[in-house]
Amino acid sequence: MAARTPPRRLTRVDQPTFDPSWRDALAVPLASGTMAALIRFLAAEERAGVTIFPPPADRFRALELTALPDVRVVILGQDPYHGAGQAHGLCFSVRPGVKPPPSLANIYRELASDCGIAAPSHGFLEHWARQGVLLLNTVLTVAEGRAAAHRGRGWEHLTDAIIRAVADQQAPTVFMLWGSHAQAKAPLITANGDDRHLILTAPHPSPLSAYKGWFGSGHFSKANAFLAAHGRGTIDWSVPPLASA
Repeated sequence: MAARTPPRRLTRVDQPTFDPSWRDALAVPLASGTMAALIRFLAAEERAGVTIFPPPADRFRALELTALPDVRVVILGQDPYHGAGQAHGLCFSVRPGVKPPPSLANIYRELASDCGIAAPSHGFLEHWARQGVLLLNTVLTVAEGRAAAHRGRGWEHLTDAIIRAVADQQAPTVFMLWGSHAQAKAPLITANGDDRHLILTAPHPSPLSAYKGWFGSGHFSKANAFLAAHGRGTIDWSVPPLASA
């Protein structure tokens, strides 16, 4: 009798790696039937040979780098980049060596206009995340070459809980909501009926909408002015050269 081929290790999201400060806030959604269905869906996709980005080790990278009490700014994206080698768990960010996509190039253009920061040579934004900028997509995986392929499959159940957890913190926080998809999450932030947080809205920085009000929005300087006024310091929005550059 031929030896059985060991089963392929399937994607799991019920035991993710992230900073322990998030565990209490996310315990209920992670144990839900919605997340169980998501696990089954991702496993079925893998069995069918679908390439999923980012790889499992990077899917919760935003929560690894930014602890809940340290969040000062939330930048909310949609789903990860769907090209090979791009996504690594931080919205709008790409791995070292990958050319900044058009939306990120437009972010850099506005950053230069708003704060006088010259466009970096790369698109790796971990420097922001380590300062308390939560770079969160509302959907944490995508199929290769198929934008929004995993939207509505269950990730929103978890990421809505992440947004609520930040909004429930007493420390004043800035939420940058770019585009209608992100702006639809505003009720999660204002649910407590207070106005201690700053919500900044603008069109998405995509080339399709950046000229409709993204350029000139001034969100980076407005965020720092708000944080400074509330005793939370400021964000260094520069993107330092990579160590190997």
